[in-house]
Amino acid sequence: MKRSPRDTESSMKKVTRRGAVLGGLQLGVAGLLGWRMRQMQVEQADAFRLLAEENRINMRLIAPARGLIFDRNGIPLAENAQNYRVVIVREDAGDVDAVIAKLQQLIYLDPVEIERARKEIMRRSPFVPVTLTDQRSWEDIATVAVNAPALPGITPDVGLTRNYPLQEDYAHVVGYVGPVSDYDLSRIDDDDPLLQIPKFQIGKTGVEQKYERDLRGKAGARRIEVNAAGRVMRELGRDEGISGADIQLTVESRLQNFVEARLALGLSASAVVMDTRNGDLLAVGNAPSFDPNKFVRGISVSDYGDLTNNKYRPLSNKAVQGAYPPGSTFKMMVTMAALDAGMLSAGETFYCGGYHELGNRRFHCWKRGGHGWVDLDKSLQQSCDVYYYELAQRVGIDKIAETARRFGLGERFDLPMSAVSPGVMPDKQWLRERYDQSWRVGDSLNASIGQGYVLSTPLQLAVMTARLASGTKIEPRLVKSIDGVEQEVRGAEPLGFATEHLRLVRNGMNSVTNSRRGTAYGSRIEPDNMRMAGKTGTSQVRSVVVRNQDVPWEERDHALFVGYAPVDNPGLAVSVVVEHGGGGSSAAAPIARDIMLFALYGEMPPLEGYPSSQRGRMETLLSELPLRDDFRPSDRRGRA
Repeated sequence: MKRSPRDTESSMKKVTRRGAVLGGLQLGVAGLLGWRMRQMQVEQADAFRLLAEENRINMRLIAPARGLIFDRNGIPLAENAQNYRVVIVREDAGDVDAVIAKLQQLIYLDPVEIERARKEIMRRSPFVPVTLTDQRSWEDIATVAVNAPALPGITPDVGLTRNYPLQEDYAHVVGYVGPVSDYDLSRIDDDDPLLQIPKFQIGKTGVEQKYERDLRGKAGARRIEVNAAGRVMRELGRDEGISGADIQLTVESRLQNFVEARLALGLSASAVVMDTRNGDLLAVGNAPSFDPNKFVRGISVSDYGDLTNNKYRPLSNKAVQGAYPPGSTFKMMVTMAALDAGMLSAGETFYCGGYHELGNRRFHCWKRGGHGWVDLDKSLQQSCDVYYYELAQRVGIDKIAETARRFGLGERFDLPMSAVSPGVMPDKQWLRERYDQSWRVGDSLNASIGQGYVLSTPLQLAVMTARLASGTKIEPRLVKSIDGVEQEVRGAEPLGFATEHLRLVRNGMNSVTNSRRGTAYGSRIEPDNMRMAGKTGTSQVRSVVVRNQDVPWEERDHALFVGYAPVDNPGLAVSVVVEHGGGGSSAAAPIARDIMLFALYGEMPPLEGYPSSQRGRMETLLSELPLRDDFRPSDRRGRA
């Protein structure tokens, strides 16, 4: 059918309009694309160039050098040692087993290490280096380097690792580091990216743990170029990190080594030496101890089992964690409480017939025949229990507890060591809250001789003794300085007790060691200008009284001694606890006397420091102590 001219004209108009609309749309899209291209290429060029660079350049953290730890004289206790290691890259090695076999012909490789490395190699990308072995000697590294052409994929490398040069001496004080674990990350609130570095070492115990943030330092960074597969091509630049702060402790290494060696003769024991003037802890000893270097790389199952299964508990810091009945070393607290309350006069006496009756029960004195009439001086000198039963009934537990706390018992001191115990200084309220029981007079009698609910640590006993000797509220201090900044000495203000009362107690402690009938007379120091005052203690660990030699070691009494010297000008305080050692006078006092002599002389005790009748035996004992060779004097006699 032939279309009319009008229809044809109408159709052409429609086509023209559609073409115009379509052309306009196309032109608009083209314009939009052009505008966007200009915006991306001109206005946003820097942003997209940066994104491209970030895809090509990675930032990697650089672990800083960990801060060092020194003793008061600058002897290093924790240092960073070069760690020579051998790494392998699977992609470059080709046949990994064949290359490892060649390497084994050159240097010894632990089969356990190799098996661990094989698993790590298969878990990692083929271009990621994996450590085959570390802690190697320079000779081993040189051997690997010389034979590098025959060992494809094998590279000698060097890094830093923690080292404890004095080994067992400071295991419980300095502590140790170890690789950061998932458990560590879950329990600490720290977003430091360093903690995400595999096998990054952090403090696990002791000063290493408590001052972790100071010792760790700040991370550095390096810029590396990688290809599309993520393989490192080259290093473009680096910013070194900031090393951790150096920490100086108050301890003295020669004394610490002597303390550790002397305690080792007591099987399981601890000791604390404290400066009475500023609170500096000069030695914190524990026996037995352990080598913290074994924990740095990851201790073996067998070695860890040997430590945990040892009945003498080498992993425990007994000096601050061990809470023991203080025994008769607590009697000075009862005396001070009675004097301060005005319930005792210096010349007042009590009769000791060997026991004290309370209702239908007898509380026995350690001396079954009794001490007769006893005054304050004699009560401490011969450690009469009945005297303190009488005082406890007069004074009451609340006054005794309040006095003891002023001397540091029952207090948890803020020191950078793991699990510092507060001990137990009970009173009536404590017993109600803890056991929902009422305090009885018999409980006071038990507490008066350091038994019952009373528990104290060797650290607290050293503080108690230092406060008795100085009359001040001195607090223990372990950190001397951080990056050269001296740390505060706290507690130099007076305790608030009458000078005369302190003098009476000190006189009694002097009689303990320097009067012929004193319980520690056999452990006296001979030179007049160095004489020591002290107090022995024996605390029961079982309710039935039997001879120590008739029961297993674990059921024997603990032996304790506290003392200070010199008597006329106190400068040092010491406490010693020998677990299940038997008697304080026979087991703890001799150790404390030897430690005090070393601390006073600053070197191996000279024989002139001992009573003449003991010098032959002491010469043998001192010569056989397992001291470090670099601390052992060439002339053992020292000076008089």
